[in-house]
Amino acid sequence: MKTLKKKRRVQIVIVAVVALAVASSLIGYALKDGINFFRSPSEVMAAPPAPHEVFRIGGLVEEDSLERGQGSVIRFRVTDGGASVPVVYEGVLPDLFEEGQGMVGTGSFDGQVFRASEILAKHDESYMPKEVVDALKEQGVYQDPANGG
Repeated sequence: MKTLKKKRRVQIVIVAVVALAVASSLIGYALKDGINFFRSPSEVMAAPPAPHEVFRIGGLVEEDSLERGQGSVIRFRVTDGGASVPVVYEGVLPDLFEEGQGMVGTGSFDGQVFRASEILAKHDESYMPKEVVDALKEQGVYQDPANGG
C-alpha cells in the first residue's frame, strides 16, 4: 500500500513540474514579440540590430533635419549627441513633436534608416523619457531644464 502511495505522489510531482515548464514556455513565447528594447542612437550605430528586430530608439530630434515628403512621409534624424540615426515615419506626428525636442520611436533599423511605426513626443516642456535622459547623460550632453538649460 505504501509503495502505491509513493508512486502516485511521484507521478503527481512529475506531472506538476512538466505542466509548470510547459506553461512557462508558452508565456515566454507569447511575450517574446511584446518586448521592445530601448537603444540610443550611439548604441544603434555601434552595434546595429538585426533588420527585423523591433526596438525603441530615443533621443533629440536633430535641428534642421525634419523633412516632410509626399503624403504623410516624414524624415528626420534622432541624436544623442554622440551619433545620429536617420528616421523615416509614415503617419501623423504628435502635436508636441519638433526639432530639438525629445522623442521615442518604435520600429526597426534596416542598416541605413530606422523605419518607425510609432513616434512618441515629450509630454511637456520638461518631460523626457528616463532612457533618453540616461543616454544623453552618458554622452555628456544632457542639460537639466530645471537649471535653466
